[in-house]
Amino acid sequence: MNETNLYTVSIYTENNIGLLNRISAIFQRRHINIESINSSVSEIENVSKWTIVVKLSEERMKKVIGQIEKQVEVIKAYYHTEEETIYQESCLFKLRSNLLFDERQIQNIIKESNARIVTVNREFFVIEKSGRKEELELLHRELSVFGIMQFTRSGRIAVTKDEMKISKMLEAFQH
Repeated sequence: MNETNLYTVSIYTENNIGLLNRISAIFQRRHINIESINSSVSEIENVSKWTIVVKLSEERMKKVIGQIEKQVEVIKAYYHTEEETIYQESCLFKLRSNLLFDERQIQNIIKESNARIVTVNREFFVIEKSGRKEELELLHRELSVFGIMQFTRSGRIAVTKDEMKISKMLEAFQH
């Protein structure tokens, strides 16, 4: 069975120049679309964590992980199913300030969606929301009615539900 699944890939690397190109090239050469990609610091100094979301069969996913570990200087690469991770995305919405005070519905939308206002000035205010993709898309639809001035959204960030051996591996790397 060649079923396609959504996988979250976690890649731990040293902080080296050019990694984004090398990692994304592995997916590109195999005609695999990256749904989202995020790079951030990890819990260990000088080690980055890459979080990449792709739709693939498990067989292809295993091959890609193997290629990443062969072709890129990685400490470790893992892939996880949706059920194995706790994940979030973040977004920012910029709207005209008068809406915040003139439209009671905006305040209700912010409250009901568990979003928060991060800045307000004379011209605009900014709302921040973290959550699942579906939650962010719903908030976007609700706010679109009022005219969004700017919108930006992060890629997925994720942690695993179960204990992984990566912490011990990273600690050994640090020493």
